[in-house]
Amino acid sequence: MRSNEARAAVEAVWRSESARIVGALARYTGDFSLAEDVAQEAVAEALVSWSVNGIPAEPVGWLLTAGRRRAIDAFRRRATRDEKYALLANDLTDEEPGADSLFNPEAIDDDVLALMFIACHPVLSREARIALTLRVVGGMGTEEIAKAFLVPVPTIQARITRAKKTLSAAHIPFMVPELPDIPERLGSVLHVVYLIFTEGAFASGGDSWMRAELASEAQRLARVLVRLAPEPEAYGLLALMELTAARFPARLDPAGNPILLEDQDRRRWDQASIRRGRAALATSVALGRGLGAYGLQATIAECHALASTAAETDWQRIVILYEALGRLAPSPVVDLNHAVAVAMATGPAAGLDLVDALASRGALNGSHLLPTVRGELLTRLGRFGEAKEALGLAMDLCSNAAERSALERKIAELPGQ
Repeated sequence: MRSNEARAAVEAVWRSESARIVGALARYTGDFSLAEDVAQEAVAEALVSWSVNGIPAEPVGWLLTAGRRRAIDAFRRRATRDEKYALLANDLTDEEPGADSLFNPEAIDDDVLALMFIACHPVLSREARIALTLRVVGGMGTEEIAKAFLVPVPTIQARITRAKKTLSAAHIPFMVPELPDIPERLGSVLHVVYLIFTEGAFASGGDSWMRAELASEAQRLARVLVRLAPEPEAYGLLALMELTAARFPARLDPAGNPILLEDQDRRRWDQASIRRGRAALATSVALGRGLGAYGLQATIAECHALASTAAETDWQRIVILYEALGRLAPSPVVDLNHAVAVAMATGPAAGLDLVDALASRGALNGSHLLPTVRGELLTRLGRFGEAKEALGLAMDLCSNAAERSALERKIAELPGQ
């Protein structure tokens, strides 16, 4: 078999099964960091072996066996200097693992859930949580992660290495948290998946307005999460992602330029994604604990999905939903979106008053978002000179090339320019 065929096979298996493989090895060894290391070593071994001997009949089992052997070797090396590892090494054998020893069907779901809780542990920085989740749960390579977030590969490698050292130093056990700790820890997992999706849907830098593959990976993680932890906010987050992703086919023109929500051809929205999103939102509501921050955002997205045009959108309801969201999860971005909704519901002057109040507080300093909204509202009020100034500031602050080009076009289209 050619090496490129073997590589494609290894990458396919790893992308779909990495969480289960690392989780099973972590349960076997009791050491998350070691499990991730030996899993990577097993992948490297497979690249060589499969190109020579062909793809095995049970590729996941092959990787698990290779990883297990690497773990045993590591324990034996450590046993010479650590009494704890000496005891563990004595308990391990080189025999082939049976079907129940690693991939116990009763433990698979707990393995993956425990892996997500560890990768998103609050002891880690936000950047480390994102990198580690994409690496060990999403199965993405360091090069892919670096490309997605526009940072050098060594930076991602360093984040992952530091994250594993931090988890080891903090003695974080490989297990699903105790019941009283799950809500807080689940919030951390949801937040990381949300950040990954947001970066995919609204790229913070680079040449493209979206990174659809990154957003799709976040959706996949959310689907796994609702199966493993069917909590209201997990369903709320999945609903938000589905309803937002439904607009992706209409968000870019043929040249790759951004198309704003009110200008999109809604016939191109993905109706299947809308149905999935509404079903997830209905499940979140049916669980009867009240909507959280993700559920409220999903409800706002549902309002857009149900409207055949921007003008027919229930903006008054969206205003109320943003007010509720602002109380539940206050942030300047929520306040800015509330101002936009007010402008759509009652006119640009009312929205501009709210935006200017945000600016006077120094909210979103250094971000292009506020001057972008301000420039749009000033344009609608016919104050074109001020609009040009605001949009020019937004263009200077924007680090995404596609969005910056859109702002430049807006300035060029202003009357009198």
